[in-house]
Amino acid sequence: MTRTEELRLQLADEITRGRLPPGTTLDETALAARFGVSRTPVREAIRELTASGLVDSRPHRGAIVARPSVERLQNMFDVMAELEALCAGLAGLNMTPQERRALEDLHAGMSEMMRQGDFSAYREANEQFHTSIYAGSHNDYLIEITVGTRRRLSPFRRAQFRALGRLALSHSEHERVVTAILRGDRDGAALAMRHHIAIVHDAYEQYAQSV
Repeated sequence: MTRTEELRLQLADEITRGRLPPGTTLDETALAARFGVSRTPVREAIRELTASGLVDSRPHRGAIVARPSVERLQNMFDVMAELEALCAGLAGLNMTPQERRALEDLHAGMSEMMRQGDFSAYREANEQFHTSIYAGSHNDYLIEITVGTRRRLSPFRRAQFRALGRLALSHSEHERVVTAILRGDRDGAALAMRHHIAIVHDAYEQYAQSV
């Protein structure tokens, strides 16, 4: 993980948790001093958060914490759901036996993280879970645009794990996706993944209202 990525995740977590409320000015010099880095990774992190809708950055006015509109976020999740559904469906057709075993093993390992309530480990494994399904589609262009969209939504997807009972629900949703992929059920895998991403959005909204 690059320093820019670390900064992006840290700032995104602070914004989604309400520690940096909307309207807060993000001063590059102050943030660079706080994190002990140059202004370059701070500037890049702010640029990426702007793409997610968490920051409003305007020329000569600096960057301030924002909140994406309900419509904007809905549109982003709608696109994400269709992209991931396509990946899951193609993974059901195209995954090699080795890739299927790796996905099954990863899912089994996440079960223990869920039982232990290890949010941090589960959240990181979740990234690997979805990335494995993207790779299993064996479609480089689809992977490229899916990863780009996921990056924009990552602050909200990470935050949704703080919703009550979310780990157990997430794991059960994954179970349906994995089962369909292992069966080679393209339509079933796509449907299960589309449903999963819709629930991720709902979970984030539930969490956001509690902050």
